[in-house]
Amino acid sequence: MKPVAPPGAGRRDFLLRGLVVLAAFLVLVGLGTWQLQRRAWKQDLLATLTERLAAPPVPLPDPAEWPRLSREQYEFRRVVFPAEYLLDRDALVYSIGSSLRAGEPTGPGYYVFTPARLLNGRIVMVNRGFVPEALRDPATRAEGQIAGTVAVLGVLRWPDPPSMFTPAAEPGKNLWFARDPAPIAAAKGVQAAPFYVEQESPFPAKGWPLPAHLRPNLPNNHLQYAITWYGLAAALLLVFIAWAVGRRRRPAD
Repeated sequence: MKPVAPPGAGRRDFLLRGLVVLAAFLVLVGLGTWQLQRRAWKQDLLATLTERLAAPPVPLPDPAEWPRLSREQYEFRRVVFPAEYLLDRDALVYSIGSSLRAGEPTGPGYYVFTPARLLNGRIVMVNRGFVPEALRDPATRAEGQIAGTVAVLGVLRWPDPPSMFTPAAEPGKNLWFARDPAPIAAAKGVQAAPFYVEQESPFPAKGWPLPAHLRPNLPNNHLQYAITWYGLAAALLLVFIAWAVGRRRRPAD
């Protein structure tokens, strides 16, 4: 003899499944909406990049203004200033390349961060460019060690906070994994600006470190992601409706 389900068991089962499907549906719709919001943010960022990277360079802001400079207003602005590199205090920041940097080699390597001393004695950390793994030692790229006062042309950048997956810095090995000027400057015994500069020029004689022109080249696939999440939500809803209709048509056990 078949066991008899208690009264109301079928309805409770239906409601439970419905609640689970509703929760999953709302999560999928929320993910799709979040991707649309990210798409709008990315489009604004690309518009800002296009405008600022195409603008002519301006003088570096006065050091008295540095504490008041905001990332939103000043990042990616092109600047030019005279400075002298403290070449004996180079630091290496591990990288696999960046889509923003035109003409940069692919594969693992390092960005060479160097303190640049302004005419007033203040320090700005400058990302002088990329070197591959084989040129980690400055002795292998002596032609790129530009001495004396030079006109540095570059783009203002702000540090990105390290994520939970970012390895810890290894100052003893002169190796960092986050483009953050403050800890690098501190390890080199200098106090630097709260921003750093991505160098465009001068270009060293042999190309190492390799400076790069930044370009507005960020992936923007958020619309496809949104369509995917909304499509999954619609598919889930249709499957549940089909199951519910089929359940009603089946004769009761």
